[in-house]
Amino acid sequence: MNDRVFPHAHAHKLEDPERLKWLPPAQVLAALELREGMRVADVGAGTGYFALPMAQAVGGNGHVYAIDLQPEMLAKLEAKIQSLSVSSVSLHQGDASHLPLPDSCCEVVLFANLWHEINDHAAVIKEAARLLVPAGRIAILDWRAELDSPPGPPRDIRISAESVCEFLQEHGCGSASKQHIGEYSYLVIATVAR
Repeated sequence: MNDRVFPHAHAHKLEDPERLKWLPPAQVLAALELREGMRVADVGAGTGYFALPMAQAVGGNGHVYAIDLQPEMLAKLEAKIQSLSVSSVSLHQGDASHLPLPDSCCEVVLFANLWHEINDHAAVIKEAARLLVPAGRIAILDWRAELDSPPGPPRDIRISAESVCEFLQEHGCGSASKQHIGEYSYLVIATVAR
């Protein structure tokens, strides 16, 4: 774990109701075009900010793999899953470059507010490609680089949406689309070559 990883001791910030205003999950889910029966990996799931709404979107026939490096985050998400009786989310501890999931298990892999924390982007793309079915999509949601914090990480460690698009295309992904999400974020989506 590097010093850019969001610490589990600050998990309460992920639950701040104000966050729903400046990072609306519904806007992300709409852009991902999730449907009943889809399988999605939420890498860096934290306390389930996206995993739980995604579970609702994919329904009982779909599945959300919630992956986080920190067992403390997964414990908080487990408590939510139990209290809400959600059956379509499974929890997995793992690093973004070594995901504990089988090949071709997902249609979408989401990295939410994580890209700026990753050391080896090439390894992460390779791992995402392994998880995806043919024509599967990678989605990278992160902090806009041209905006100052707060909220979010310091501006000097943010990675621009343009840089993410260039990186994905250099690593064999199809053309990437990008859009602003909420007040401070962007979302880049691309089809990953296998």
